[in-house]
Amino acid sequence: MSGLLSVQSALVSAQAAEVDSTTLTADRVWATSAALIGLIGVIVAGLALARADRRYAVTAQAAGLMAVVIGVLNLALADGGPGTGNGVVGGGIALVLGAAAAVVGRLAQHRTRHDGAVPHQPSR
Repeated sequence: MSGLLSVQSALVSAQAAEVDSTTLTADRVWATSAALIGLIGVIVAGLALARADRRYAVTAQAAGLMAVVIGVLNLALADGGPGTGNGVVGGGIALVLGAAAAVVGRLAQHRTRHDGAVPHQPSR
């Protein structure tokens, strides 16, 4: 059993040696996709604030939640730190952007609820 572990650790270390900062791994693609979803969520949340549109606010919250969940899963399942090809940096960025999109989307949704109610104006 000890021989099998040494072969497996040699394969893992050889694989890690081949990954550099420009190597595109599946984990990095997954984390980058999550970060892009978070970025899109932030942009849509900004539009929701600017236009006071509830649909944009809900979309921003959904995109933010997706980015947060994928980012957390990526960070939880990564077996190395930054630079190992596990998408740790992208997962962290997805987590931050996703949280920002969800919070700003929620603020925009709260704003549309209060702006949507037209106060009673006396007739002239």
